Amino acid sequence: MRTRLAGALLSVLALTLTTTACGEPSGTGSGTTADGTDGSSRGSRSSAPVSDRLEPLAGTPSPELPVTVRSADGRKVTVERADRLVPLSGSLSEIVFTLGLGDRVVARDVTATFEEASELPVVTRGHDVSAESVLSLRPDLVIAEATTGPAEAMDQIRAAGIRILVVGPAAGLDDVGPRIRAVADALGVPDAGGELTTRSEQRIDAVGDSVPDEDPRPRVAFLYLRGSASVYLIGGRGSGATSLIEAAGAVDAGAESGLEKDFTAITSEALVKAAPDAILVMAKGLESVGGVDGLVEIPGVAQTPAGMDRRIVSVEDGVLLNYGPRTDQVLTSIVEQLYGTDTEPGTDTDGAA
Repeated sequence: MRTRLAGALLSVLALTLTTTACGEPSGTGSGTTADGTDGSSRGSRSSAPVSDRLEPLAGTPSPELPVTVRSADGRKVTVERADRLVPLSGSLSEIVFTLGLGDRVVARDVTATFEEASELPVVTRGHDVSAESVLSLRPDLVIAEATTGPAEAMDQIRAAGIRILVVGPAAGLDDVGPRIRAVADALGVPDAGGELTTRSEQRIDAVGDSVPDEDPRPRVAFLYLRGSASVYLIGGRGSGATSLIEAAGAVDAGAESGLEKDFTAITSEALVKAAPDAILVMAKGLESVGGVDGLVEIPGVAQTPAGMDRRIVSVEDGVLLNYGPRTDQVLTSIVEQLYGTDTEPGTDTDGAA
């Protein structure tokens, strides 16, 4: 059931990202409504959006191949060449590009919304992999998520003799390093993987060190919204957002209120019980319900402290839950919007909300 729900969510997300896959901005900007305003002068704060350009490591690493690695699906994968790569998610594409090997990527998933990937052909939309499109590009290696599918398409790619590396899922901050190293090891650039892991983790830690110390800690509910599909969900344990919320010095209101499922349909009762002080959403989701004004019209939202204060935190869809090289920027954006303060280390936070 959990896998099917996660697949359904990713499929809806993939469909809504179709326009951003063509190189358009992935949202209206953090903390903004669909018309570009902040929705209210009372609670909705803006921050610098996560950059849509990556910051590759200095220099271009030279893969030392062949290598044999263990794929997350239990298979051993021997990579002999890495000249033509097809990462099947935005998160995996981001890792490859940031390692300095972006010039080897020949296709992308619709969720690869950063600028450097904008001209690449789309061969998969979340769980809708086109085996024919992948095979037509003659890749040396396909890099996939554990949830990539359908299984028939993946089997067809393997049957054609193409190597597939499956990378373990991204569920929290602790997964940033392992995912980077898994990709780097398979591409024969372990030193670059170690360097990128260290850089990413140090930057995340630096943001965490700058978080204001509020008592009590703010309660934040992660809402997954797709107004065009009438999808309104509140995240619980395992939604993928808990780690970010806690790193921002807050409490995951959905998980703490007892929601055991990854996602639960929003009801007034669930929201009242969660009692969030702030609401975390994806930018496209916020836009799909008509911005902050539309969000507070969803039953139950206006009755929460977050709804009454219009305290909304919005981050671009294609990066919020990636847990990769730009996660420090995601965390920075969340903290700035949540507390209304600069998160640079050493910044005075006495004026935090």
